[in-house]
Amino acid sequence: MSVFKRCSVVMLALATLQGAVQAAPFTDVLDLPAMPTALAASSALRDVTLAGQRLVAVGPRGHIVYSDDHGAHWQQAQVPVSADLNAVSFASAELGWAVGHDGVVLHSRDGGVHWHKQLDGRLLAERLPGSGSDNALLDVWFSDARNGYAVGLFNLLLHTTDGGEHWQPWLGHGDNPQDLHLTSLAAIGGELYITGEQGLLLKRDGERFIRVATPYAGTLFGALGKPGLLLVYGLRGHVYRSTDGGQHWQPVSTGITTSISAAGVDREGTLWLASQAGDLLFSRDDGASFSPVPQSTRGPVTALAIDTGNGLVLVGERGVRNPVGNPTLHP
Repeated sequence: MSVFKRCSVVMLALATLQGAVQAAPFTDVLDLPAMPTALAASSALRDVTLAGQRLVAVGPRGHIVYSDDHGAHWQQAQVPVSADLNAVSFASAELGWAVGHDGVVLHSRDGGVHWHKQLDGRLLAERLPGSGSDNALLDVWFSDARNGYAVGLFNLLLHTTDGGEHWQPWLGHGDNPQDLHLTSLAAIGGELYITGEQGLLLKRDGERFIRVATPYAGTLFGALGKPGLLLVYGLRGHVYRSTDGGQHWQPVSTGITTSISAAGVDREGTLWLASQAGDLLFSRDDGASFSPVPQSTRGPVTALAIDTGNGLVLVGERGVRNPVGNPTLHP
């Protein structure tokens, strides 16, 4: 075949392919189930938590995976959307909720194996005129089977009292007149906190979230602690510690300059921090100081969970990393 004919055939094939692509109907990620893949657990994941003794992790493209053997093996859940998922929370071993972009709220009644959609951005836009349908939810937390909250960008705060069957916008219930992004929810010592941009820290007081002053002006990504102890963490390795409910704060040296993206407390009371660069730190003096953990491998961490075996499971852009049982995680 001549060069001219080969070029003609190639051009015709490309034109045919382009026409087929253009003719293919568009399917919204809110209507497209997550695609099964053997690589779900080794692809990007953004949050991980416990459902009883089961580990459940969520990530982009609607990926949800779960493990019943402390993170050694993972299975992919059935998910009705392909939207990116950012956070997951379980109120019991069976009842869980996951949230993400496009205003998605998913619910599971069987420990994270099967999920159904409770809310999406299209429905949310009807309740929040002018908000659009791309509202991103960044975190979710439930105190029990009925009462829960979800937070996200531009002061997006949702509340439910019926297990997510109905979600009510609570934008006016928080001291956030600048509509700063809300980044996380954290239950600590009987209190519920919300963190956000520009050092924003809110504490639930009845049906309101009142502002707690912090000495930091950057974005806070989360809070952790236990009764009588509160720590907040954020950009460039910044951590602040309070032992009086946020009335007074002390900076804590972490020795790192990368943003802290995950935290947890194990059953022995050890505090753990992880960074976007893969740094892993621990404290056995209630957060007064932190020490690094030597690691054989490292990679970005977006979330961590304390497994029932009291070890760590880390997830990030490379999926599950350093599952429970890796001796480098136990200083």
